[in-house]
Amino acid sequence: MAWVGGRPAPIAGAKELDIDVVLVHEEGMYEPSIAAHCERIVHAPISDGPAVLAALAPLHEQRPFDRVLTTSEPAGVCVGHVVDALGLPGVGERTARTLKDKALTRAALDRHGLSPVRHRVVRGADEAAAFHRELAGPIVMKPVDGAASRHIHLVRDVDAAARAWREMTDSGLSAALAEEYLEGPVVSVESFSHHGRHLPIGCSEYQVNSKHVEWAVSTPSRVAAAHLDELRDLTVRLLDAVGLTEGPSHSEFVLTPAGPRVLESHARLGGHALPELVRRAYGADLARMMLTVPLGIEELPAGPPAPRGGAAIRFFVPPPGVVREVTVDGDVPAVVKRLAPGELEGVYLPLLAELTALETGAVLARNPGDVVPALDTLAACSSGYALSSGLDAADAEARCLAVEQGIHIRVD
Repeated sequence: MAWVGGRPAPIAGAKELDIDVVLVHEEGMYEPSIAAHCERIVHAPISDGPAVLAALAPLHEQRPFDRVLTTSEPAGVCVGHVVDALGLPGVGERTARTLKDKALTRAALDRHGLSPVRHRVVRGADEAAAFHRELAGPIVMKPVDGAASRHIHLVRDVDAAARAWREMTDSGLSAALAEEYLEGPVVSVESFSHHGRHLPIGCSEYQVNSKHVEWAVSTPSRVAAAHLDELRDLTVRLLDAVGLTEGPSHSEFVLTPAGPRVLESHARLGGHALPELVRRAYGADLARMMLTVPLGIEELPAGPPAPRGGAAIRFFVPPPGVVREVTVDGDVPAVVKRLAPGELEGVYLPLLAELTALETGAVLARNPGDVVPALDTLAACSSGYALSSGLDAADAEARCLAVEQGIHIRVD
């Protein structure tokens, strides 16, 4: 199989399963240690479908790929292009575009009578203000095809609509999806599909700041417990509506007073180390399933597993500024792995694979002189993180908090 972009951690173990993997990635954007799990690594821009196809087509002619896969949001449409061009099973370009373009996702839900959320694509401050007046309540403006919590604006009045539009156009955006604001906690459902059968597996909950950045996650979700059957049913109907038939999916919902509403969905493994959290809490290895289920090595389980514990991740979020000092208490309750200056810079969740065997572990990615950005997007969750198992989600959260309290990133 070919694997395009993202954190290629799911390919660990491929050789033991007698699966040959060609990794397509951008130079410097992956951990070199992953090479041990690959037959070869090919460099290409992972969001450029024709470029990736040009890199893979000659290899496909020599030894046909069984699958071309990704766990990367930027590579989703690109991989769909390659899947269609090579005539392979998987997530095609149409489904990938429907999920990447949030307006297309909303349109698909509308056609199937699912998850009613008032929405409109706007192309100017006046259109955004008119939509706000029409709803007579708060709205959210966000990029049509955005990711990582970038450029999300909560708009409570006409002036805020104008400011949001100005900031979005300053960032090069020419359109926005305006939606009614959904009040309630955010949860997600991790699923796996095969031959059109969808299996919801794990349900997680988030801590979100005022910029809608999800900086802590725990599973199983406690706030979703009363809605679990409805969430599973809605997930299956959502995936049918967008045409997804194979592979992992990560779907986010808001638990509103009127019931769960779809926030967004993705044809990939969830971020925030969610596959690892699900593995710890439910015993279901989504990463392994990406390798084994499509190739018929293992079967998709008949039903969702019951949780057997809890798991959590907590990103370190020091205030913005220049790092003056970094210290770790001697009794911090975790194995803490530290990155040297410049090591794995820009790599999301660095050294995650080295924490999988630890009950509680942490990665500290800051050094004196580093600049800590404001927590305006998920990309700013780059100072490090704590990851832990627990007796339940609350216990895992408490363990992560205890680790954070023993790590001190002081800034000026």
